[in-house]
Amino acid sequence: MQSLRLLPVARTLRASLPSSVLVTRRIPSSIQEKLQAACELDLEASPLSPEELRERVRGKAGLICVLTDRIDEALLDAAPDLRIVANIAVGYDNIDVRAAAGRGVVVTNTPDVLTEATAELTWALLLSAARRLGEGERVVRRGAWKGWAIDFMLGTELRGKQLGIIGRGRIGRAVAAKAPAFGMTVKFAKEDMSVDELLVSSDVISINTSLRPDTRHLIDRRALMRMKRSAILVNTARGPVVDEEALAWALKERLIAAAALDVYEREPVVQEELLAMENVVLAPHLGSATRETRTAMIDLAVSNVIEVLSGRPPLTPVPATATALRASTRGKEVRKNGAFGSE
Repeated sequence: MQSLRLLPVARTLRASLPSSVLVTRRIPSSIQEKLQAACELDLEASPLSPEELRERVRGKAGLICVLTDRIDEALLDAAPDLRIVANIAVGYDNIDVRAAAGRGVVVTNTPDVLTEATAELTWALLLSAARRLGEGERVVRRGAWKGWAIDFMLGTELRGKQLGIIGRGRIGRAVAAKAPAFGMTVKFAKEDMSVDELLVSSDVISINTSLRPDTRHLIDRRALMRMKRSAILVNTARGPVVDEEALAWALKERLIAAAALDVYEREPVVQEELLAMENVVLAPHLGSATRETRTAMIDLAVSNVIEVLSGRPPLTPVPATATALRASTRGKEVRKNGAFGSE
């Protein structure tokens, strides 16, 4: 499989227009050229510390960032010329959206384009946990496999089981759409039953909700104690939705059968006990990690920046930005230091 073709990183590539944009990661060459044709670029290949990011964003009109870049009040204060923050992710809990809105800074994300890739990975993790694929591969690789046996590494079938989904957004619905192929019935929390009822009755719980104050540690000790002892927990949403210490405890006490995680509370750090457990599938945040999807995400982020810096509305504003745009007395006009009219 070919990897994305990336241009060598240059500190500053000058273009004909004065608007300057900081891009905090390397991007595909074709998309870089598209942005370079519209703006002055400042590109970075490796992660920046908060202090470095604040220094580099000074004087910039646009910022294209990733979910590990923290966009807080301190950064926004350091960049009074900033007009748009384009996050290369569907989630945006790394951005203080309220603070951005208060400063007239547009915030955009990349919805839709990563839906199917993340849903596919959710099923990959689910199947790996149910059929013990990671554990089996490790047995083979270390030379411990002694041959076929009738009771060796028995997993669990999915047909006839209930898939409980917490989060009925685009990704949650895409996960649900694939369930009939495996003979599973689907129930959504809040829509079909309460979260508590879902935990009690489901054979698999898939976390597909956004991270908010009310969803942080939604899956805690109490929630895990409500689940079936045969249940599998899958999280491809945001790490802090699950209390990892509570999860390790529940697995150790055999309160649930297995877990499959693509996201973690303190990425890239993973709770130490989970690392040692054979019944936990661990992936390094690969939800949107396909060549096609990441290219589409980057292209959408760049398109948002070009639109805003050209005086047009963003393509995919986050809700707070969309609300401010609707409330603006100047409608679709993008003022010099933002997109919110006179607000």
